[in-house]
Amino acid sequence: MCGQGYDTWILELRGAGLSTQGMDFGQYINPLDSISQRKDFYGKGRDYKRFSETEKRYAFSSQITNLIEKLVNIIEEAERSSPARYEGKDSGLAAVTTLASSLDYMSSRSSLKLLLPLANSAQVLNVLVIPIGTLLAATHPFAANPPYLLSWLSPQISTPDMLQPKLFEKLVTENFETVPAKLLLQLATAFEEGGLRDRSGTFFYKNHLSKSNVPVLAIAGDQDLICPPDAVYETVKLILEPLVTYKVFGEPGGPHFAHYDIVGAQLAVDLVYPYIIEFLNHHDAA
Repeated sequence: MCGQGYDTWILELRGAGLSTQGMDFGQYINPLDSISQRKDFYGKGRDYKRFSETEKRYAFSSQITNLIEKLVNIIEEAERSSPARYEGKDSGLAAVTTLASSLDYMSSRSSLKLLLPLANSAQVLNVLVIPIGTLLAATHPFAANPPYLLSWLSPQISTPDMLQPKLFEKLVTENFETVPAKLLLQLATAFEEGGLRDRSGTFFYKNHLSKSNVPVLAIAGDQDLICPPDAVYETVKLILEPLVTYKVFGEPGGPHFAHYDIVGAQLAVDLVYPYIIEFLNHHDAA
């Protein structure tokens, strides 16, 4: 997508964002290599002065820092203000694409429910962060090797043969991080009546979808256990019909798409990305 001129941001549960603008993805064999490399570069508190000019291009510039500060201020201001203040405002967005996302998981069979005990325990014990990355890395050998005691974990991430084994291992062991407990508690509201709320618990996001005038492409994977198609549809059905396009990737006879196949599988490059680019280009030119 960045090759089409879009500044594509890779967002993480920690709230960090890594921009792909200016990157040449042709130099990487695996699509996750670039993400891991960029995370390593940003995440270890290094002295950027000793890097070459090429490497410095990838450091957080003052412009990116200012942008992040502005976004944080906007979010904090929104949570302090009445939601009605923002109704009718122009978002400035030509179109939006969501990948395996929902604001209401209550009626679905999402496996994210497995995380609810973690959220409850974190609240009781006053834990600040949940080391989901460490937990996944620790359980991976039991899911990938005989006697496969935790084999049920693998389909949560990818369907068989969609991700190369080394790429799958890299994804599980290196690309998940700690999650703030407050964020997990907020996400838990997506399993409650009314769907996802803000941190104050008073603003229900799904109640405002029908007021948007931005075209939305909502994508789901046919074998996504984390965000099943029915969960995606719970959000899609609230958007005005002329504005929403709902697409489920996967065929009865295969291939099938799990949660991370939509982003990381080779077939995502061949099938999903072109579909997204066509949608965005169409509305960007309108």
